[in-house]
Amino acid sequence: MRHDAPTGAPPNGKTAIRRVCVVGAGVMGSGIAAQVANGGVPVLLLDRVAGPDRDALARGAVERMRASDPPPFMSPGAARLVATGNIEDDLAAIETCDWIIEAIVEDPAAKRNLYRRLDAERRPGTPVSSNTSTIPLDALLQDLPEHIQRDVLITHFFNPPRHMRLMELVHGPRTDPAHVARIAGFADRVLGKTVVMAKDRPGFIANRIGAFWVQCGIQAAIALGLTVEEADAVLSAPFGIPKTGIFGLSDLVGLDLMPQVDRSMRARLPPADRFVTELAPVALIETMVAGGYTGRKGKGGFYRLDRTGGSRAAPVKQSINLRTGAYAPSERVTLPAALRADPAALLAAPDRLGAFARRVMGETLAYAAGLVPEICDDVAAVDLAMERGFGWAQGPFALIDRIGAPAFAALLRREAIPVPALVERVGSGGFYRDTADGRRVFGLDGQYHPLVRPEGVLLLDDLRRRTRPVFRTGSASLWDIGDGIACFEITTKMNVFDDGVIATLDRALDSVGETFRGLVLYSDAPNFSAGADLGLALFAANIAAWDQIEKLIRAGQAVFQKLKYAPFPVVAGPAGLALGGGCEILLHCDAIQAHAELYAGLVECGVGLVPGWGGCGQMLDRLARDPLTPRGPVPAARGVFEMVGTARVSTSAADARAMHILRPGDRITMNRDRLLADAKARALALVQDYVPPAPPEFHLAGPSGQLGFAMAVAALRRQGAATPHDVTVSAALARVLTGGAHDPAETLSETALLDLERDAFLGLIRATPTLDRIEHMLETGKPLRN
Repeated sequence: MRHDAPTGAPPNGKTAIRRVCVVGAGVMGSGIAAQVANGGVPVLLLDRVAGPDRDALARGAVERMRASDPPPFMSPGAARLVATGNIEDDLAAIETCDWIIEAIVEDPAAKRNLYRRLDAERRPGTPVSSNTSTIPLDALLQDLPEHIQRDVLITHFFNPPRHMRLMELVHGPRTDPAHVARIAGFADRVLGKTVVMAKDRPGFIANRIGAFWVQCGIQAAIALGLTVEEADAVLSAPFGIPKTGIFGLSDLVGLDLMPQVDRSMRARLPPADRFVTELAPVALIETMVAGGYTGRKGKGGFYRLDRTGGSRAAPVKQSINLRTGAYAPSERVTLPAALRADPAALLAAPDRLGAFARRVMGETLAYAAGLVPEICDDVAAVDLAMERGFGWAQGPFALIDRIGAPAFAALLRREAIPVPALVERVGSGGFYRDTADGRRVFGLDGQYHPLVRPEGVLLLDDLRRRTRPVFRTGSASLWDIGDGIACFEITTKMNVFDDGVIATLDRALDSVGETFRGLVLYSDAPNFSAGADLGLALFAANIAAWDQIEKLIRAGQAVFQKLKYAPFPVVAGPAGLALGGGCEILLHCDAIQAHAELYAGLVECGVGLVPGWGGCGQMLDRLARDPLTPRGPVPAARGVFEMVGTARVSTSAADARAMHILRPGDRITMNRDRLLADAKARALALVQDYVPPAPPEFHLAGPSGQLGFAMAVAALRRQGAATPHDVTVSAALARVLTGGAHDPAETLSETALLDLERDAFLGLIRATPTLDRIEHMLETGKPLRN
């Protein structure tokens, strides 16, 4: 993987982090080691000796990660950066490491003993951090020499470390400030983390609030007689919380961890804390854990899959009865649309679901507001911790603003919940205000202060709050992001391409050519683009509006060509899904600045189609230019045929590079918040002396090449690996990639290849099996094998 900022400090400075040691190869320790390796930094992973194979624990952890799905490693190359060993034989090797991360058992005495052993081998002044989730730093430092206390701090990662963006950093009065700055910078730029500074209190920020929320929700659901499905429906979409809710989240994290967290919190929290006074251990959880029902990693949890119907029967999802402990088939619960969209409406609902929402969210938001300044002096940092640590769309204070602080205070009084002083003080002004100068946040001094982003962070959301777009349609917007660079943002559901997006992009290209120096394609949404609007395509096909479908394909081809040959540089900044047309537009850009978590691919064959907006030609050109691709008309076509025909999607940006979606000069950003700024910088770097690319010419195999692909697919069909419609789709794809009836002695132009793509697409969209595939994908989200 290429990395623009390989360390959190100057590359050749004395404080650069060039090698990291992780001690403890459990789920968290090994996951942290993998993420460090994903950042391109070598890692030494150590664990204790257990048996004659002295390195078995650490080496076994790496092998499990190589085989797991989803994989903690972003690429095979990252896995090779992890060296393994044990703390009996290999502790001296930490002398070569610039940061040591401890991730062993949650026992302060065991951690302190390890620190003493590490001290004898580490270079003087090397920082040592603990990944503890609940133990305060003060407890870790008891009776340790002063020089160790200067170097020990807490870096609390969230599980899984690859995907969870939050890292809470805790330091004390004796901590060397240089360690704090160096590790925060490394975690931000190299590991892709949102670093939140937390005070040295039990549970820090996110777990302190999150553990309270989960336990309060479980107890309230039992008391009010809700099913787990009802509880999860309430504590999810209406409040911008992931659809797992509390019971699904508990299964994901592991029920066996909940009693441990509960005991740890109770042992360290003040007796008057509402976690202690209002919540009690849940007997049902203790019973479930004792029976092996620890969640997804065990026999099941609050939900489980019943496989008693036999190997051929689909497993039946079941849920537990919270009062009897018996399992029954799970029943889907869908709240009315008005309640899903408005938390205030749900909180006001007169039924037991409303009572549940009032009890849990009232207690939780009040608890969070009452913890400032105990856990953190900054309400925005508290919100950020819950957003990045628990996946909430809005943190507690932003949610209070949505409800209205006076209305929230009135709700608390009705529920006999103490109103936090901070809620009383903020009144109707709210915790956040949007001004022409940017967003401001309510401070402990009663004043509103600018919400300051870290240097190098640029967010469209901030831009929306203080300015207006250059222009906006119902499908997309064009923004001025400064320095002569514009940003094109798709705003449809899942950022799909419809005729409105195509028309708006065409208009944007004209506007950029007149007013700006370069263009960035970017979205703050979780996904860059899920591709073409399949619902629109299916509707048009069902009413036989073939001319409208052809018009859309021609328009898409034309605007993507216009983008590719524009007189200014175009840089894509994709993150998340970039599928079908969303991948094709990337292929037409001058450069890609991708987030590390990029899942890109030309997936059209999965719905019975072929790429229709130039994807085939762009991929052929990429592979043909790769010096590792054998020369001749077949090897490049074979590579594209295998990738497109199997609808392969990258598992990361590094994998997208291996698939040639990213070219050698394209770059990867680890921190999602830095992606737009990095893409803008890339566009600015291309502005000077910019010249559009020269059109490619293709050397393709012609009819003989088609025959070779047909024979390969026929063999797969005989083996049962290809369906009848797979054969049809593959034949259409092969015709495009080999140039149709074209003479292999001659070159084929890009325009001619686009004609072949369009003809293949328009032929397949008329096929009933293709329409069946599209309909099935829209209904189930899964491909149909027909």
